[in-house]
Amino acid sequence: MAPLLPEKNSSVPNLPSSYWDRIEQPTTLCPAAVIPYVLNLTSSYRDRIDEPTMVSASLFTFVLAGIFFSLNLLSGVSSDNVSAILHPRIRIFLSSALLVFLPVMSYLFSEAKNAGYYYPTSSGADASSEASMAADLSLRAGLILAWMLIVELLRKKLDEIPMKGYSSTIQRAGRVAWLGSLVFFNIKSAGRKAVFSILWILRATKVVQRIAFTEIGKRSYSHGAKNAWLLTSCMAHQMAAGDHGVGQAAGGNELLKRCNYIVMVEEKLMHKVTFDGYKLNRITPNDGIITVGKVWELVERDQQRFASMDQNQRLRGLCLSFVLFKLLRRRLELQPAMTDEETRDCRDLILNGLYNNNNNCESMAAGALVFQVMNDEVNFLCEYYHSVVPVVLASPSFLLVNYFLLHIVVFGLCFMAVVFCGNGDVTYAFKSISSDNYTLHSGIAQVAVCLLSRATHSPSAFFAIVDLSITVFLFAIFFYEEMWEFAVFVLSNWFLVSLICNYVAKTHCPITFTTRVILRSILWLRSKMTTTDIRFKQLCVLNLRRPPLILRLLPATLFLSVEKASVPSNLKHSVMEYLTEHVRGAANFTPLTNGKSALRRNNLLDQLSCACSSNSLAEVILTWHVATSLLEVKCPTTQGTTEEAAALSGLANRLSKYCAYLLAFHPEILPDNLETAELVLEEMNEELKVRLGCWVYYFSWRHTRIEKIMETRAAAGWMQNKVVQNGATLAGMMLQIMDDDDETSSSNGLEALVWKVLADVWTELIIYIAASSDQERVKGHENILEQGGEFITLLWALAMHTGISRPNTNATTTTTCLPEA
Repeated sequence: MAPLLPEKNSSVPNLPSSYWDRIEQPTTLCPAAVIPYVLNLTSSYRDRIDEPTMVSASLFTFVLAGIFFSLNLLSGVSSDNVSAILHPRIRIFLSSALLVFLPVMSYLFSEAKNAGYYYPTSSGADASSEASMAADLSLRAGLILAWMLIVELLRKKLDEIPMKGYSSTIQRAGRVAWLGSLVFFNIKSAGRKAVFSILWILRATKVVQRIAFTEIGKRSYSHGAKNAWLLTSCMAHQMAAGDHGVGQAAGGNELLKRCNYIVMVEEKLMHKVTFDGYKLNRITPNDGIITVGKVWELVERDQQRFASMDQNQRLRGLCLSFVLFKLLRRRLELQPAMTDEETRDCRDLILNGLYNNNNNCESMAAGALVFQVMNDEVNFLCEYYHSVVPVVLASPSFLLVNYFLLHIVVFGLCFMAVVFCGNGDVTYAFKSISSDNYTLHSGIAQVAVCLLSRATHSPSAFFAIVDLSITVFLFAIFFYEEMWEFAVFVLSNWFLVSLICNYVAKTHCPITFTTRVILRSILWLRSKMTTTDIRFKQLCVLNLRRPPLILRLLPATLFLSVEKASVPSNLKHSVMEYLTEHVRGAANFTPLTNGKSALRRNNLLDQLSCACSSNSLAEVILTWHVATSLLEVKCPTTQGTTEEAAALSGLANRLSKYCAYLLAFHPEILPDNLETAELVLEEMNEELKVRLGCWVYYFSWRHTRIEKIMETRAAAGWMQNKVVQNGATLAGMMLQIMDDDDETSSSNGLEALVWKVLADVWTELIIYIAASSDQERVKGHENILEQGGEFITLLWALAMHTGISRPNTNATTTTTCLPEA
């Protein structure tokens, strides 16, 4: 057996001249067997002119590992942790860092490899083998290579899973090929090569997985572009045959039970491909195709089991969301537009099926159900186009193959790689893993203790500890990310829909007991880890202290100041009531306008129509937003405020701040030209600065600003392109209405009236913004999907399904407003 330390007169190449001077006497914390490894681990920080470069590489990798750890930790504790998408700003930031990481680390790897420091092992037989070991990859170079491989394994969380195209996959394959060349052409010892081969096989497997996912998406009729075309043919076939089921019942649950919209396995309908689409078979009761009606009937067929799991219609609503998601995909993928008949049936399904109650309390619950269905639909859209986890392919069979059988195959490949590295000698190959990797032989804990005992008086030992910590940290993040991906997959809406469809198809089979247990377990976990609460962002423009356009260029900074609030139940009810009345065409206030219909309904059109007279929706939004913000302070809700006034106040204020947020962050979805909307926001900010003065503008709180605006509002009343002045005038006019009618009405009743007007106006404005089918606005909503969706996207999806769109022209009649008294 060769000694752990070479003889002093041995001819081991590339050892530092001071190597022997640094050997310390063995101690309890640092045994003699550990000293050679410690000396080699710290050698790159001694006698090296490029020590700052090595330190910088370690710190850069440490920061990158910390970011990955924070990303995984936050995704695991957030209320939306089952989402399979990653915010694009985070993805761009990390992708940019990783774009630099591989070339820089490759250069440092080359420098460390050329240094050629001695790598000690506990195995060896003669001087020739010892010289061979000395010529092996240095310890520092091996550590850098390990970082490169692990970071590449972590990179998969930043890559979306495409259902078509190979551009990103080719880039990943190129990086994997480069890392493979570094492993197999630079490492000589069998044990080290085996360990690095295992890491490389894990990374190569991820690339092969992505290629397989893309191929499935391209070829399967259940996923990808083929599904959209097949669904178009299915809808046309059902409309022509009259077997779609919608519109054949009075409404409510009965209508949903007769709905033949397909949830899954629509590929069973395909008979053959034709020149203009697909020739399909007719839907029959026993064809195994899962429809909305079959899911809704399951409650009656399995009252003791399924009904108890779906008391709030959450599972059935999820299946309906999946159907609507596939219908809306056709609009995003430039498929033929929905026909009038399809739109009418879909509108009946939503308004007469889901939302079909007259009792106010039940109507509130029905409105919440509709919004939950729309919210799930938007989540499906976001994850379909921007998922980093293969949830789109979720099913029990895919779970078995991708997360169990694949691991067996990978284990077999790793076993073969180890044997090949040992030249076919199985015993030698596995023994060399321990002998050639000294950390595995002696234990990383013992090495760490030895380094810690020297860290206080040895900078090189301190940085060596940092290097080991980085390596352990990266491995821990990798294992955590694997568990995170599995949890996201199992708890995803996609897997839940697949389980429900399997349960519907096999209700009377013994396998349903297992499916039932899994369903209950997933529902219990989801109830503990997620919330069904729909939230939207809030922004008050009166609180801005710098130009909004500049802040939009620094979105990460501004997003920190944007609050979130829950969507009130009465807002959902108000939107649904407005849509129902708009579709029915009852009364004179139902046409979709920028707020005028709401004023007409409350008999205030003649007095307040000036606030809706601008051709720019951005000006209308800011005018009403300023007025609402002023009234929020001047007429705050107190203990004496009626419950109705408090609810209406909350609705108006939250919608006002959300519309202001949309104007500041997503002007591309407004009817206005993008540049016009940005210009209006800039002019408002300049007007605010002039009105408040620099000191109040930069150093005051929102309440102080609002008081200043109310005190300095001009008596001239309405002024063109002055939204702050016009908003203050509008607030004064509404306060004047309260004062004029104070003798005949109670103050609480007038307060409720004011907030009702504001709530109605904001409800109509938000629907007016959402109801857009032109391609430019659709593109804007596509961009929002990449960021996880917004409340406005939910409303847009609802408007698309119900066939509601705003007029093509924005021309309005200019109204002259009287100055306030």
